[in-house]
Amino acid sequence: MPQPRKYESRAAQQAAYRKRQARSQQELLAQKGLPPLPAIPTMPGQARWSAMIAQAQTLLSYATEEMQAYHDDRSEQWQEGPRAEELLAKLEHLEQTMSQLQDAE
Repeated sequence: MPQPRKYESRAAQQAAYRKRQARSQQELLAQKGLPPLPAIPTMPGQARWSAMIAQAQTLLSYATEEMQAYHDDRSEQWQEGPRAEELLAKLEHLEQTMSQLQDAE
């Protein structure tokens, strides 16, 4: 005996799949402490671009916080080494990029 159809059509099945995937992605971002992704494609030009820039700033901010925490958690010997210098140079570059993004708004 065949099983009853769960969805009325293939289109309904695909729509349900897309919703499950979007929900799964949002849950994954929430677990990592990242903000939810905006529905950028549905916004008009200026608003969409501002949202994209704000999202980039948020992600860069999280990255710099994590990198600084990583640096602070290391030993003094590590902090005086070449890897620490590279990390601090990247941090400085990210901070400059963040200030440039603020000017772009």
